[in-house]
Amino acid sequence: MHNIGNDIVDLKLAKTESNWERRGFLEKQFTQKEQGEILNSENSFLKVWLFWSMKEAAYKCYTQKVKERFFAPQKFECTITSKDRGIVVFEENIFYTVSVFNAFYMSTIAREKKEETVIFSAIGLPSAIDLDLKIKLASETGVSVEGIEKRKTTIGAPLFYYQEELLIKSCSISHHGKYAAYAFNLDSKF
Repeated sequence: MHNIGNDIVDLKLAKTESNWERRGFLEKQFTQKEQGEILNSENSFLKVWLFWSMKEAAYKCYTQKVKERFFAPQKFECTITSKDRGIVVFEENIFYTVSVFNAFYMSTIAREKKEETVIFSAIGLPSAIDLDLKIKLASETGVSVEGIEKRKTTIGAPLFYYQEELLIKSCSISHHGKYAAYAFNLDSKF
Protein backbone atom coordinates (compact mmCIF):
# COMPACT_ATOMS: atom_id res chain seq x y z
CA MET A 1 0.00 0.00 0.00
CA HIS A 2 1.19 3.47 -0.82
CA ASN A 3 0.07 6.41 1.26
CA ILE A 4 -0.58 9.99 0.30
CA GLY A 5 -0.51 13.24 2.25
CA ASN A 6 -1.41 16.83 1.51
CA ASP A 7 -1.32 20.27 3.04
CA ILE A 8 -2.78 23.66 2.18
CA VAL A 9 -1.78 27.12 3.40
CA ASP A 10 -4.07 30.15 3.16
CA LEU A 11 -1.36 32.69 2.28
CA LYS A 12 -3.34 35.74 3.45
CA LEU A 13 -3.95 34.11 6.82
CA ALA A 14 -0.33 32.98 7.08
CA LYS A 15 0.79 36.56 6.41
CA THR A 16 -1.35 37.96 9.23
CA GLU A 17 -1.22 35.16 11.83
CA SER A 18 2.25 33.65 11.49
CA ASN A 19 5.41 35.65 12.01
CA TRP A 20 8.01 33.37 10.43
CA GLU A 21 10.62 36.09 11.01
CA ARG A 22 10.32 35.90 14.80
CA ARG A 23 13.36 34.73 16.66
CA GLY A 24 13.78 30.96 16.70
CA PHE A 25 11.01 30.09 14.25
CA LEU A 26 13.23 29.07 11.32
CA GLU A 27 15.65 27.19 13.59
CA LYS A 28 12.84 25.09 15.11
CA GLN A 29 11.13 24.21 11.83
CA PHE A 30 13.80 24.00 9.13
CA THR A 31 17.20 22.41 8.52
CA GLN A 32 20.30 24.57 8.04
CA LYS A 33 20.09 23.97 4.28
CA GLU A 34 16.44 25.02 4.17
CA GLN A 35 17.11 28.10 6.31
CA GLY A 36 19.81 29.18 3.86
CA GLU A 37 17.45 28.73 0.90
CA ILE A 38 14.72 30.70 2.69
CA LEU A 39 16.98 33.59 3.63
CA ASN A 40 18.53 33.77 0.15
CA SER A 41 15.23 33.46 -1.72
CA GLU A 42 13.72 36.29 -3.77
CA ASN A 43 10.50 35.67 -1.81
CA SER A 44 11.36 34.25 1.61
CA PHE A 45 7.71 34.25 2.71
CA LEU A 46 6.66 31.92 -0.12
CA LYS A 47 9.71 29.68 0.38
CA VAL A 48 8.84 29.26 4.09
CA TRP A 49 5.30 28.16 3.27
CA LEU A 50 6.37 25.97 0.36
CA PHE A 51 8.79 24.07 2.61
CA TRP A 52 6.17 23.99 5.38
CA SER A 53 3.51 22.49 3.10
CA MET A 54 6.00 19.96 1.69
CA LYS A 55 6.98 18.86 5.22
CA GLU A 56 3.35 18.64 6.38
CA ALA A 57 2.27 16.64 3.33
CA ALA A 58 5.19 14.20 3.75
CA TYR A 59 4.49 13.93 7.49
CA LYS A 60 0.83 13.03 6.82
CA CYS A 61 1.92 10.44 4.28
CA TYR A 62 4.41 8.91 6.72
CA THR A 63 2.10 8.89 9.75
CA GLN A 64 -0.51 6.93 7.81
CA LYS A 65 2.11 4.22 7.39
CA VAL A 66 3.38 4.11 10.99
CA LYS A 67 0.04 5.06 12.59
CA GLU A 68 1.72 7.36 15.08
CA ARG A 69 1.89 11.14 15.42
CA PHE A 70 4.99 13.07 16.47
CA PHE A 71 6.57 16.51 16.03
CA ALA A 72 9.90 16.64 14.20
CA PRO A 73 9.77 19.14 11.30
CA GLN A 74 13.56 19.50 11.16
CA LYS A 75 13.90 15.79 10.39
CA PHE A 76 11.94 16.20 7.15
CA GLU A 77 14.34 17.81 4.67
CA CYS A 78 12.97 19.43 1.51
CA THR A 79 14.68 19.72 -1.86
CA ILE A 80 13.10 21.61 -4.74
CA THR A 81 13.63 19.75 -8.03
CA SER A 82 11.60 22.02 -10.35
CA LYS A 83 9.14 24.90 -10.12
CA ASP A 84 6.34 22.75 -8.69
CA ARG A 85 8.06 19.49 -7.70
CA GLY A 86 10.27 18.41 -4.86
CA ILE A 87 11.51 15.62 -2.65
CA VAL A 88 11.22 15.33 1.11
CA VAL A 89 13.52 12.91 2.93
CA PHE A 90 12.76 11.59 6.42
CA GLU A 91 15.18 8.99 7.75
CA GLU A 92 15.27 6.33 4.97
CA ASN A 93 11.94 7.44 3.47
CA ILE A 94 11.60 9.54 0.31
CA PHE A 95 8.42 11.42 -0.55
CA TYR A 96 7.74 12.98 -3.95
CA THR A 97 5.85 16.27 -3.84
CA VAL A 98 3.84 18.36 -6.27
CA SER A 99 2.86 21.86 -5.20
CA VAL A 100 0.26 24.26 -6.58
CA PHE A 101 0.31 27.90 -5.63
CA ASN A 102 -1.27 31.20 -6.54
CA ALA A 103 -1.88 34.53 -4.79
CA PHE A 104 -4.38 32.93 -2.38
CA TYR A 105 -3.06 29.54 -1.30
CA MET A 106 -0.25 27.03 -1.54
CA SER A 107 -0.98 23.33 -1.56
CA THR A 108 1.29 20.28 -1.71
CA ILE A 109 0.64 16.59 -2.27
CA ALA A 110 3.25 14.06 -1.10
CA ARG A 111 3.35 10.44 -2.17
CA GLU A 112 5.64 7.49 -1.75
CA LYS A 113 5.87 6.60 -5.42
CA LYS A 114 6.51 9.06 -8.24
CA GLU A 115 4.06 7.41 -10.65
CA GLU A 116 0.96 7.20 -8.46
CA THR A 117 -2.39 8.43 -9.75
CA VAL A 118 -3.70 11.24 -7.60
CA ILE A 119 -6.99 13.09 -7.54
CA PHE A 120 -6.67 16.58 -6.11
CA SER A 121 -9.01 19.48 -5.57
CA ALA A 122 -8.64 22.83 -3.85
CA ILE A 123 -11.91 24.13 -2.46
CA GLY A 124 -12.79 27.70 -1.56
CA LEU A 125 -15.03 26.63 1.31
CA PRO A 126 -13.76 24.05 3.82
CA SER A 127 -17.37 23.13 4.62
CA ALA A 128 -17.79 21.77 1.07
CA ILE A 129 -14.76 19.49 0.99
CA ASP A 130 -16.35 16.27 2.27
CA LEU A 131 -19.16 16.39 -0.27
CA ASP A 132 -16.79 17.27 -3.11
CA LEU A 133 -14.50 14.40 -2.14
CA LYS A 134 -17.42 11.96 -1.96
CA ILE A 135 -18.57 13.06 -5.43
CA LYS A 136 -15.06 12.45 -6.83
CA LEU A 137 -14.85 9.07 -5.06
CA ALA A 138 -18.24 8.04 -6.40
CA SER A 139 -17.21 9.05 -9.91
CA GLU A 140 -13.93 7.13 -9.71
CA THR A 141 -15.33 3.98 -8.06
CA GLY A 142 -18.81 3.79 -9.60
CA VAL A 143 -20.69 3.77 -6.28
CA SER A 144 -23.49 6.04 -5.04
CA VAL A 145 -22.47 9.29 -3.30
CA GLU A 146 -25.21 8.82 -0.71
CA GLY A 147 -23.77 5.49 0.43
CA ILE A 148 -20.24 6.77 1.08
CA GLU A 149 -19.35 7.08 4.75
CA LYS A 150 -16.31 8.89 6.18
CA ARG A 151 -14.48 7.41 9.19
CA LYS A 152 -11.20 8.42 10.81
CA THR A 153 -8.23 6.26 11.76
CA THR A 154 -6.64 6.45 15.22
CA ILE A 155 -4.31 9.21 13.92
CA GLY A 156 -7.17 11.15 12.34
CA ALA A 157 -6.63 10.19 8.69
CA PRO A 158 -9.90 9.90 6.76
CA LEU A 159 -11.12 6.60 5.33
CA PHE A 160 -14.15 6.26 3.08
CA TYR A 161 -16.43 3.23 3.02
CA TYR A 162 -19.30 2.13 0.85
CA GLN A 163 -21.53 -0.53 2.41
CA GLU A 164 -18.75 -1.46 4.85
CA GLU A 165 -16.22 -1.87 2.00
CA LEU A 166 -13.17 0.38 2.17
CA LEU A 167 -13.04 2.35 -1.10
CA ILE A 168 -9.41 3.50 -0.93
CA LYS A 169 -6.63 2.87 1.55
CA SER A 170 -5.10 6.36 1.65
CA CYS A 171 -6.67 9.81 1.71
CA SER A 172 -5.58 13.15 3.13
CA ILE A 173 -7.66 16.25 3.83
CA SER A 174 -6.30 19.68 4.82
CA HIS A 175 -7.92 22.92 5.94
CA HIS A 176 -6.40 26.33 6.55
CA GLY A 177 -8.27 29.61 6.64
CA LYS A 178 -10.64 29.92 3.68
CA TYR A 179 -9.24 26.90 1.82
CA ALA A 180 -9.39 23.15 1.98
CA ALA A 181 -7.79 20.47 -0.17
CA TYR A 182 -7.81 16.73 -0.44
CA ALA A 183 -5.82 14.04 -2.16
CA PHE A 184 -6.46 10.37 -2.52
CA ASN A 185 -4.51 7.62 -4.15
CA LEU A 186 -6.30 5.62 -6.81
CA ASP A 187 -3.53 3.02 -6.82
CA SER A 188 -4.60 2.07 -3.29
CA LYS A 189 -8.09 0.84 -4.21
CA PHE A 190 -8.97 -2.73 -3.30
